[in-house]
Amino acid sequence: MDFRDQANLDASQVEERSGGRSRIPGGGLAVGGGITGIIALIAALVFGINPGNITGNDPEGIQPTTNLSEECRTGADADQSEKCRVVGVVNSIQEYWDGLDDYYYQQAKTVLFAQATNTGCGAADSSVGPFYCPRDQQVYLDLSFFDLLQSRFGAEGGPFAQAYVIAHEYGHHVQYLAGQLGRIGQDRQGADSGSVKLELQADCYAGVWAKHAVETGFYERPFTRSDIQQALDAAAAVGDDRIQERTQGMIDPEAFTHGTARQRVTWFTTGYETGSPDQCNTFRKGI
Repeated sequence: MDFRDQANLDASQVEERSGGRSRIPGGGLAVGGGITGIIALIAALVFGINPGNITGNDPEGIQPTTNLSEECRTGADADQSEKCRVVGVVNSIQEYWDGLDDYYYQQAKTVLFAQATNTGCGAADSSVGPFYCPRDQQVYLDLSFFDLLQSRFGAEGGPFAQAYVIAHEYGHHVQYLAGQLGRIGQDRQGADSGSVKLELQADCYAGVWAKHAVETGFYERPFTRSDIQQALDAAAAVGDDRIQERTQGMIDPEAFTHGTARQRVTWFTTGYETGSPDQCNTFRKGI
């Protein structure tokens, strides 16, 4: 997953916030990990869920935003720095969607934070994992999540696993702009729920971007089979069935919110192999 050395990065699309603390009412600091963090991570990725309502957190001590424009200028920087790699991935994703006439795309910022931050959807800490907030149309990401993806969820990890996660969240932004997020209403649990269909569609959109990423001008060459395998491995690791087996020792389809490991892999692959967002209509095709 090599960036083109001379590609110009637009660091204004990514905001970095210094860390704060997240206080639970009654004292104590909220930290990631344990069953609460995993449940929060699952739920926060679904539209309409307020991470603050899950964790009960009210972050304090948030520091001013730092500027990435001096650090992240070119594709060469993206190959050397994790934060600059996020900038490059975000730039490529938005370049792709912005180039599609039928989708009327509007750019959305990614916010990098550590420990805790305020969002348009409420207070959030690192336990909720990456999520998209439709109220302020921003993607939120604590980079420590990628270590968690490997250590707790058993994913292989790697740069393209990170790219897949980011592309999935921008898939939710595409859904918001298209009016798809509002379709699920309160249908947020169950194997055939609107929530599952929404998440699988975002996986498919991530695959579509991956197919066209080199055309955006940010990458040196198309992704390798090894790159794509990182994405497939990450998608499988956060399937509802895998997470339930790890956390409760049993699978309950009635509690699904994101789809099984196999479904997530299937829909990312559908997007990648067809390269067409029109093939990602999980609501029409069924799952």
